[in-house]
Amino acid sequence: MNLSRRSFIQKSAITTGMVSVYPLSMSQNYRKEELAKKKHLNEVWIASFSQAGLYADTVELMMTQILEKLKELESYHPDFVCLPEIFPFSHTRKEYSDSEKIAISKTVIDTFSAYSKEHKCYTICPVFTEGTKGEIYISAVVLNKDGEQIGIYKKIHVPEVELKVGITPGPFNQPAIETDFGKIGIQICNDIHWDDEWSMLKQQGAKIIFWVSAFGGGRMINAKALKHKCVVVTSTQTNSSKICDITGDEIISTGFWNSSLCYAPVNLDKIPVFIWPNKKILLEIGKKYGRKVKINFQQDEGIAIIESYSSDVYVKDILKEFDLKSLEEQLKRDERLQQKARQKI
Repeated sequence: MNLSRRSFIQKSAITTGMVSVYPLSMSQNYRKEELAKKKHLNEVWIASFSQAGLYADTVELMMTQILEKLKELESYHPDFVCLPEIFPFSHTRKEYSDSEKIAISKTVIDTFSAYSKEHKCYTICPVFTEGTKGEIYISAVVLNKDGEQIGIYKKIHVPEVELKVGITPGPFNQPAIETDFGKIGIQICNDIHWDDEWSMLKQQGAKIIFWVSAFGGGRMINAKALKHKCVVVTSTQTNSSKICDITGDEIISTGFWNSSLCYAPVNLDKIPVFIWPNKKILLEIGKKYGRKVKINFQQDEGIAIIESYSSDVYVKDILKEFDLKSLEEQLKRDERLQQKARQKI
């Protein structure tokens, strides 16, 4: 192999020196001040990348373009940065062997480990990884704010075209990953056509599911967010990347004027409940908490979303105070009661 990790770093200017783009003291001081203001972590800033329109001869040149684009985040200090499926190799003209892909992927992980540590953000870094028996996976490595690898997701539903070139499907029931903002999950590209793993991640308590992909996903993304009542963040090689709220509504996306990056705050402290038979209770909550909460009545769905607008109010505490069950809790209770009723037949 003629491309060593050292030469890759030297050629591409992807070094830990890149962190000088954002002075370390400024980044750390910002984080301390920002987190000190939060009594609990309602708000999370998420940045997502689209590789649409970016092409390069080599991985080194593609990475240089991507890191240059990421400078746009300087003023926003996102908590999460999400990159597309195997992004270093996407839209590059040079072909790489499996051994080169693995070696380069390790270097890319090192690069974004330094990036995460410098900018105090979590990074979703999708690359190739190697199994203990030499098998090749399409994976997403999760790096925390200290640059440490805290989780990895291996693509489960590998399509035929990838199976033919030697990609191995990942195992089922991969765990959600714990962060300062709660648990997150990951799905990759073709995984969107199956639902079991999305449900499994939600059952584990994932608040955000990052979907990294070769294509945009379109309305399927909104449908996943609505069905599973979690934030879904996409990062794609082509088409737009976007962030969808638990209502299935699009918060923000890339497009003509912002082709590479979209970023926005997302409030994670919101819980759906049934409107009926809780309408009276919901009105009482609004009367007591006023501007500290928002109650979004989704009339056609029969669901209300209770959202905290104050750092000293937790929605879960409101539900406990008013003996009100979340949508998820009520559905689980309904299922238990249904099973008991069937046993009597």
